[in-house]
Amino acid sequence: MKINKSVDEGQLNIALEGRLDTTTAPELEKEFQASLPGIKSVVLDFANLEYISSAGLRVLLAAQKTMNKQGSMKIVNVGETVMEVFEVTGFTDILTIE
Repeated sequence: MKINKSVDEGQLNIALEGRLDTTTAPELEKEFQASLPGIKSVVLDFANLEYISSAGLRVLLAAQKTMNKQGSMKIVNVGETVMEVFEVTGFTDILTIE
């Protein structure tokens, strides 16, 4: 998985490429832990994310809980495969997906 990150005036933008699974989820979790303090908005671009596992969902849930306290988080450009996982797991009710 590749993580492309930028910060612009309190907004953290992260674009993910590849697979978010048990192997790569800790990498994203570390990125969130290092980057979220002081951030008011997170935008995750999943245009190039091919797959997400339960480990990836756990990282997203933790980030959402943090952002509920300090701002907002949304996910954009979700592909059909990943969207199906969000729908089956009920994450469409928890996350803001555009």
